[in-house]
Amino acid sequence: MAESAPAPAPGIVDRIQAFVEEHKTAVLIGTGLAAVAIGGAAYYASTSGSDGGRDRKDRKKAAKPPKKRKSVKDPDGPILEERKPKVAEEELVRPDPAALAAMSLEERTALAASFKSKGNGAYSTKKFDAAAELYTIAIEITPKPEPVYYSNRAACYVNMTPPKLDLVVQDCDEALKLDPNYVKALNRRAMAFEGLHQYTEALRDFTAATILDKFTNQNAAQSVERVLKKITGDKTTEILSQREPRLPSFTFISAYFSAFRPRPLPNFGESPTTGESTLLLALEALAAEDYHHAVSYVNEALTQDISSDEGRAEALNLRGTFRFLTGDIDGAKADLQESIRLVPSFTQSLVKVASVHMEQGDPAKAFECFDEAIKQNPGDPDIYYHRGQVLFIMSEFGDAAENYTKSTELDDEFVFSHIQLAVAQYKSGNVANSMATFRRTLKAFPTRSEPQNYYGELLLDQQRFADAVEKFDRAVELEKLKTPPNVLPLVNKGLAMYQWKQDVGAAERCCNEALRLDAECEAAVATLAQLSLQQGKIEKAVEMFERQAELARSEPELQNALTYQYASAAQLEFMKNYPSMAAELRTMAQNMP
Repeated sequence: MAESAPAPAPGIVDRIQAFVEEHKTAVLIGTGLAAVAIGGAAYYASTSGSDGGRDRKDRKKAAKPPKKRKSVKDPDGPILEERKPKVAEEELVRPDPAALAAMSLEERTALAASFKSKGNGAYSTKKFDAAAELYTIAIEITPKPEPVYYSNRAACYVNMTPPKLDLVVQDCDEALKLDPNYVKALNRRAMAFEGLHQYTEALRDFTAATILDKFTNQNAAQSVERVLKKITGDKTTEILSQREPRLPSFTFISAYFSAFRPRPLPNFGESPTTGESTLLLALEALAAEDYHHAVSYVNEALTQDISSDEGRAEALNLRGTFRFLTGDIDGAKADLQESIRLVPSFTQSLVKVASVHMEQGDPAKAFECFDEAIKQNPGDPDIYYHRGQVLFIMSEFGDAAENYTKSTELDDEFVFSHIQLAVAQYKSGNVANSMATFRRTLKAFPTRSEPQNYYGELLLDQQRFADAVEKFDRAVELEKLKTPPNVLPLVNKGLAMYQWKQDVGAAERCCNEALRLDAECEAAVATLAQLSLQQGKIEKAVEMFERQAELARSEPELQNALTYQYASAAQLEFMKNYPSMAAELRTMAQNMP
C-alpha cells in the first residue's frame, strides 16, 4: 500500500466504501460485490423458475425426490412429473401425422403433455438422450409452444457427456421468447454461457435471474459474484498487460511527497556534470510540484554522467519513487535497492523500499528496512513517521502512536506526524486525547489546510455534521491559496452534505468542482459513481466507473472499479430488457433491510 499523507480516520476511500455499505440495497446489483451484499438465503431449486402458473403438480412432486436419487449436473433441477424406471422404445416413436391431424387442440395438448411427462421420467433416471428426444416430440406436436418443454430439454443437454451447451442456449432462447420472466431458463442459459466462457452474457442472465427472484436466492447471487470475478480478473490482466505506466492524479502524488520532510538540494560544487545539473532540475521541478517535468528530468539525468555515488543514489531514489507511484513495483524496488547499495545510509530510500515490501505483502521485510534505517540514522524523524504508517495499516494503533510521538519529538514542525498521532489515538478509542491533539495542531499550524480537513473527518465520523462542514470549508479556503490546490476537502464536504442532509446536488457539485481542479481525482470520480447508483442513474454510474478504472493505479484498485462497472452495466441491461421492472427495482431496494 502506498504511504501518503495521514491515513484519514476513517479515510475518504474508507468512507466511500462505508457509503456503499450503508446504501448497498439501494444500488442493488450495481454495487461492487453486490452479489454477496444483497443475496438472500433461499434455496435454489426447481420451483424458483416462473412457469406462468403451469405444472404446479409437477413442482409438488419435484419437492420430494427419492432419497437415494443423486443429483445431476444441473443444480436448478428438472421439472418432474412421473418417475419411470425404464424408457420403452415405443415411447420414443412420434405419433402418426395423420392421427395428429385428426385430433382436437385439446387432445394434441394432452398428448404433448404426456410426452413431456415421459421425458421427466427419463430425466429422473438420468436417461438424458431419451428424455431430450421425448421433450422434442412434445415440442413438435404441441399446438401451443410451452417454455417448460424447451427448458427441460435444455436441462438434458446440460447433463449429457459432453454437455451440448450451444443447444442449451438455443432452447433457453426459445423458452425466454415465450416467457421472458422464466427464471429457470435464465439460470440455465447463464450456466451454459459460463461453460462457453461467454462471461458477459452469463453475468447478464444471472443478474436478471437474481433481480426477478427479488434477491432471495443465495446461489444465484453467488453466481453473479463468481462470474464477476472471472470477468474482472481477465480484464484486469488484459488492461495491465497493455497499459503504459502513467502518473496518478496530482492530489495523490502531492499527498505522497508531502509525507516526507523537505531536504536541501544536493551540493555538486561549482561545476556539476551534465547529469548532476539535470538532476537538480528534476528536484527543483519536484519542489514546484511539477511532477511530469520531474519525471522527465530524472529519467534523462540517469542516462547522463553523474560523478558521485551520492548523486546517483539521489536520482535512483527519485526515479524509484515515480515508478512506485505508477505501479511499477519491481522497477521501483530495483532502483531503491541500488540507491541503498550506493549509499547504505540513505534512509529515505530505506523507508521507501519498506513501502514496496508492504505493497508486496511482506511486512517483515518492511520492518527490517526500518530497523536498518534507524541503525544508519536514529535521529531521522521520517523513519518513525513511516514506520508508524505501516503499523497503522496493520491496525496496531498504539504502536503507531508511539512512533508518531517519536517523530514529533525529533521534529515538531512536521504537521502530518501531529495529525496522524491524533488519528491513531482516535482509532484506539482515545477520543478525548485525539480531539485535544487536533486542537493543538490546529493552533500550531493555522495556515495549513490538512489539520482542518482531517479534523473534519473525525467530526464527520461522529456525525457532527455542521462542525465537519465548517472544517472542510476552512480547508477549501486555505487550499485556494495554493496552485494547484488539493481537492480532497471538497470531496469530503460533498460526502458530508450527503450524509447530513441527503443533499445529492450539493455532493455532486463539490465532486464536480474537485474534478474541474484535478481531472484525475480518484476519490471524486468514485464518489460521483456511487451517488449516480444511489439515484438510479445507472448509465452515468457506468461512465464514472469506467473512468475510475482508467485512473486505478494498482491491480486491486483496477479490479474493484471493473467489478462496479460490469455489475452496473448488467443492471442497466436488465432495466432495458425489463423496462416495466425499473420502478419495482427501485422500490425493492428501498424496502430491503
